[in-house]
Amino acid sequence: MGTHRPRRGLGQRRLGAAQIVFFVVAAAGPLFAIAGGVPTNYAVTGSVGVPLSFLLLAPILGLFAVGYAAMSRYITNAGAFYPYVANGVGKSTGAGIAFVTLVSYNAIQISIYGLFGWSVSTWLGTLTGSPPPWWLCALVMVLVVGALGVLRVDLNAKVLGVALCLEVAVVAIVDVALFANPAGGSVSWVPLEPSSLFTTGVGAVFAFSAAAFIGFEGAATYGEETREPSRTVGRATFAAIGLTAVLYVVSSLALAVGAGPDVIVTTAAAQGPDLLFNLAERHLGETFSNVAYTLFVTGQCAALLSFHNAVARYFFALGREGLLPRSLAKTSKRTGAPAAGSLTQTALALVVVSLFAIAGRDPVTELFTWLGTTASTGVVVIMIAVSLSVIGFFKRRRQVENAWRRWMAPGLAILALSAVLALILLNFDLLLGPAGNFLLRWGLPGLVVVAALAGFLRAEVLRTRDPDTYAAIGGPLEGEDEEPAKLRAGR
Repeated sequence: MGTHRPRRGLGQRRLGAAQIVFFVVAAAGPLFAIAGGVPTNYAVTGSVGVPLSFLLLAPILGLFAVGYAAMSRYITNAGAFYPYVANGVGKSTGAGIAFVTLVSYNAIQISIYGLFGWSVSTWLGTLTGSPPPWWLCALVMVLVVGALGVLRVDLNAKVLGVALCLEVAVVAIVDVALFANPAGGSVSWVPLEPSSLFTTGVGAVFAFSAAAFIGFEGAATYGEETREPSRTVGRATFAAIGLTAVLYVVSSLALAVGAGPDVIVTTAAAQGPDLLFNLAERHLGETFSNVAYTLFVTGQCAALLSFHNAVARYFFALGREGLLPRSLAKTSKRTGAPAAGSLTQTALALVVVSLFAIAGRDPVTELFTWLGTTASTGVVVIMIAVSLSVIGFFKRRRQVENAWRRWMAPGLAILALSAVLALILLNFDLLLGPAGNFLLRWGLPGLVVVAALAGFLRAEVLRTRDPDTYAAIGGPLEGEDEEPAKLRAGR
């Protein structure tokens, strides 16, 4: 029988909705997603319909966010997803989702080091004529992000806010220039036609596009550090979806218009992440292109830091609840940041980047693509589970929320997300490229299954050996009621 342990919290409630949006949108990384992810999407999938995939995903994510935001009013926990599932479906299932979340967010965070290493190596190569190894640049950044991860969360928010505003400004200017100077003399809407998207490999397109959105749902991980979490989390989530959706649809279409829809696939394959900057240089000059590339690099830094913060909080939450060693729940006495979780994530990143470097793997088409699409697969699974949990949670509280929030929007989200997941799994081999094999084809998405099973079994062991710890999975912080008064009143 376990002993009762007081629950530890994170820093003071100092964050507002705007600061949370900075974190989650910076995690989505608008400039690096558009310059790095979109050309890779075009190149790997061979599909011209990338803009339409963003346009279709946005309302699906909006449906998910309806129930997600409603549930955030009643559950405030740095673990975000898994407390929702634990309270809506079951504690063991919630633990399984906790492990899936940990694997997925580590994967997306570490994948960006591949793109970052390539970007900085290329940049320094143009300046010095002798590019350093991509892995050296990546490993240095791992250490920098690890150091920043233990700083005050509001200080990091200020850095992310400035970077985000500059990125959005650059993207908007480039988009205007490309639409004003379309290839062939006229703007083509072919990338928005269904026939451009729904061809062989459509699931691979959705996998890349879903990966670009990852981060919008992370607002709840900061619930314990926000002012008025019952309102802030929902507002930040919808704002993040809206902002990123507009940027991705317009910018991916602008790239196709600027390069030409008939050649966007081959051009993206030949130029890779340089595509946007080459087009910017053609229409806006070398100076602007250089500034944009600098922000491309700093945007990746912002995304790395934002995902690092989210992963550190997941380690903190799982350690606090006994699903992982409780030492992971240690926080910095000076800043209140989840220091143990931050250091653990840094160590994992060092190991994975080093392994890819030793194996001689490509940083963009393999490290960035493989781990990024694995993460998107896991996040789609998580969102399906959360939508199920919303229905289960409110089934016992019918008077608290209206039918749209209780089951209609979550139910539609489950159907749509399940279809997206099926398409991703059916086309996963295309995501791996020519270097893929049977082991990777099933091993990478299999990580999601293994993580879910490991978390579920860990909780089942606790159910028998440590019932007190099991009972606390997904529970409120010490001193908070088991259920808010508004829930009890709604029974």
